[in-house]
Amino acid sequence: MNQPIIDSTEFRRVLGHLPTGVVVVTSVVNDEPVGMACNSFTSVSLEPALVGFCAANTSSTWPPIREAARFCINVMAEDHAELTRNFSRKGIDRFAGVDWAPRSSGPGLAGAVAWIDCTLWNEYEAGDHTIVLGQAHSIEAASEVSPLVFCKGSYGAFATAAN
Repeated sequence: MNQPIIDSTEFRRVLGHLPTGVVVVTSVVNDEPVGMACNSFTSVSLEPALVGFCAANTSSTWPPIREAARFCINVMAEDHAELTRNFSRKGIDRFAGVDWAPRSSGPGLAGAVAWIDCTLWNEYEAGDHTIVLGQAHSIEAASEVSPLVFCKGSYGAFATAAN
């Protein structure tokens, strides 16, 4: 059965109506910090503790992180929109002026909502992206920090509905 072809711009627009959290995936490669922004992050499994994200096949950052086989998922806070934009830009020092601390799997960005240290579990080809699964081996969350949210092409903050 032939499936209709969906325009990629329209696909992105429609699926953009689903708010997503925003993370920065970091690692250390050749003694230098590396990182990339991602809004396709999710928890996957409790036993074992697995998380997942999608990396574009065109990413120049994912291959070195893959080789390191360890990474830290930094869940971004509501005031990290510009910082997150920098981690999606090419040709810049993404860590310039960024406050971070070493963690077991990569840089932990200061002020993040949470940090999830992972080792690479598996990867799966999926169209123009790679689905990456990481096994969490250390987790930490900040108290009273609101997460950054991405929806309809813009960054925003999570607001709890009034009762």
